[in-house]
Amino acid sequence: MDLNALYEKALALEFLDVEEGIYLFEHAPMTELAYVANEIRKKQVPHGKVTWIIDRNMNTTNVCTANCKFCNFYRIPGHGDSYTTDIETYKTKIEETFRYGGEQLLLQGGHHPELGLDYYVQLFKQLKSLYPNLKLHALGPPEVAHICKVSGVSHLEALTALKAAGMDSMPGPGAEILDDRVRRLISKGKCGAQEWLDIMEVAHQVGLTTSATMMFGHIETIKERVEHLIKIRTVQAKKPEDAKGFVAFIPWTFQDVDTLLKKIRRAKNDTTAEEYIRMIALSRIMLPNVKNIQASWLTVGKRVGQLCLHAGANDFGSIMIEENVVSAAGAPHRFTASGIQEAIREAGFEPQLRNQQYEFRAMPQMEEQVINY
Repeated sequence: MDLNALYEKALALEFLDVEEGIYLFEHAPMTELAYVANEIRKKQVPHGKVTWIIDRNMNTTNVCTANCKFCNFYRIPGHGDSYTTDIETYKTKIEETFRYGGEQLLLQGGHHPELGLDYYVQLFKQLKSLYPNLKLHALGPPEVAHICKVSGVSHLEALTALKAAGMDSMPGPGAEILDDRVRRLISKGKCGAQEWLDIMEVAHQVGLTTSATMMFGHIETIKERVEHLIKIRTVQAKKPEDAKGFVAFIPWTFQDVDTLLKKIRRAKNDTTAEEYIRMIALSRIMLPNVKNIQASWLTVGKRVGQLCLHAGANDFGSIMIEENVVSAAGAPHRFTASGIQEAIREAGFEPQLRNQQYEFRAMPQMEEQVINY
């Protein structure tokens, strides 16, 4: 294959196929791959700013029957450390989030065998009744699939009811690698790749904006990574014309500390800084219909995240007032509101606070949260 021809095709925002994506990842010089991705970023995000958000990652419950081999967070039903978050805890943490300038909860949890659609509908209604201005960026395709099985409802019925109850948008957890060979080995208890994609397609049909993710650097192949990107792109191409669909894509690296996946499958996170930056660039190139690419500073750190802003990424994610799942597997990095803005400026960009719809927000009056990174 001719690299220059592939660059031209990418810069024209055309869809590259699997073989072309693999060839770029394996053969394009780093500087050229980053340059092409950065030029595409300029076309897709012409304001040139780097966005970020203030939110909190809360968990509805740590009870889970999915048994993912990369997760240290979950507890089996009946475990002494298991919990389901009570309303007083939500109130305390939501009010603290508001004081820190946030307006959103990223609300996720485990596959609790006793929590079905009615539970989540009532929870969302209660939270919105107490805090009408709160944004709920909630659940994810595997949780929706589990809710549907527990309650005996369709994807459409579940998502319609959840949206009516106050769900504003849906994140993209549980994608891992959208290939069932991989999923059977690392997260057999979760929905399969096609169901994950199907749920996202229905979410777009009912008017929910979503984001998509990829956890890589474990047992997957480069081909499976590229196929993952193409599956995301294909669902985005099917969204209704007036829907945003996937507003962002976030690739992040497998965190291996004390995980069963490391112990049993001998999977180890050996992803280098260059490999992560190449994946950011390839994501921008392979996803011309997804506007925002987020660098996962949580898993790769400040310096690598800053370099990603010159290789196609335009978003630095959240300061994460609270995050429990990825951190439990070893992700050590943290930011304050002032720290994340300074990091963006150091990289040569203007920071811009946003909401989940990627609309700009003015900086609110806020207390600074003290977190080291």
